Parts: sequence; C-alpha cells; structure tokens
Amino acid sequence: MCNLYSLTKGQAAIIALTRAMRDITGNLPVFPGVFPDYLAPVVRNATDGVRELAMARWGMPGPPQFGGAPVTNIRNVKSLHWRRWLNPANRCVVPFTSFCEYADTKPKKTPSWFAFDERRPLAVFAGIWTPWNGTRGTKANPVEGEHQLFGFLTTDANAEVGAVHPKAMPVILRTEVEIDAWLTAPAADIPKLQRPLPDASLRIIATGKREDGSVE
Repeated sequence: MCNLYSLTKGQAAIIALTRAMRDITGNLPVFPGVFPDYLAPVVRNATDGVRELAMARWGMPGPPQFGGAPVTNIRNVKSLHWRRWLNPANRCVVPFTSFCEYADTKPKKTPSWFAFDERRPLAVFAGIWTPWNGTRGTKANPVEGEHQLFGFLTTDANAEVGAVHPKAMPVILRTEVEIDAWLTAPAADIPKLQRPLPDASLRIIATGKREDGSVE
C-alpha cells in the first residue's frame, strides 16, 4: 500500500501535463513527502465542468462497517461504497514524481522509492475525490468543517514494485491521452483503466533513510 509519495515539480509542469484550465492552489511549494491526511494538489473535474488544479486532503471516507477510517488506496471498485465516486465528476489525477513502498525487512521495514528514472519525471495517479464534512487532521491539530478528500486506485503490482510490495501498486498515468481517458471515460471503462504499468517501467531511485533522518 502506497502511503507516502513526493512531488518535486511545480504547478507549471502539472498544468502542462494535465491541461488544467484553472488553478486555485496559490503558490505551490514542493512536496518532498506527502503522508495520509496531508493536503496535496490534485487535478479534477470541477462542478462547472472546468478541469482545475486544487488542493485536497489525502484519505477518502472509509466504509462505515469498518469504522469509517480514512482510506488512501482503493482497490475494489466493485464495492458499493466506492461506486458512488467512480463517475467522471468525482475523478481526479494526483501528480507525483516518486512514491514509496516498504520492503518487509527485519527488524524494520525498508523504504524504497520508485520513479521512472533518477530525474523523477512527473506522472499522476488515477484518483477519486469528494467533498466531506467532519473532523480531519491529528488529535493535536484537528481540522473541523468541509474538506476536499482524495484517494487513488491500486492494481496488481508490476515486476519492479512486486519485488518489494507484491500485493499492489498505484494506478499510474503518464500521458495526456491516459489522463483524458481517466477523467472522461464512463464508469464501465474503469476496470480496463485500472491496470499496472508494464514491467521495466519503473526503477528504485532511493532506499532507506538519509543521514538527516528523512525517508528519501
């Protein structure tokens, strides 16, 4: 399960790749580490039909039968809980430059960062989003009110990710054509869009912790 990723490209690059027509994010910083419940940029179909770059909080409302805890990664798109957000109005893409999976090493798991190459070119995860009212954030810093929430889809792992995390990998889109398909295709097309990258598409560009204690 991917619960950490980075975004080191600016909003001009994001807009160029996704062809967002409106930007409501302000001045975006770089995001060396995005964790669950952090705010991060997404590109979505706004309510007026304009494709926009906006900020949202990572973690969709979870199924109530499991306590409703935030869910960052969505796999079972046949679930009634997720089907309500699979239409184009609730789809988004999540820009990233690398993402982390943890190898099951002992005594501690080892973080492995995946990207297309050492230059970390921009790509996006296939995501969904929704407005939501309630309390998010940490116990020390709760945030009340309406939130824009997002999560992204996962699928079978390809060879590189599977060597570290066999269960799954994020659904990744690299081209304008793939992004357009995700943001506009009917919900019936989602199963064929929910696919892993071809083998040999990714490589590990960093592992373990740096001397400053960070994970990348």
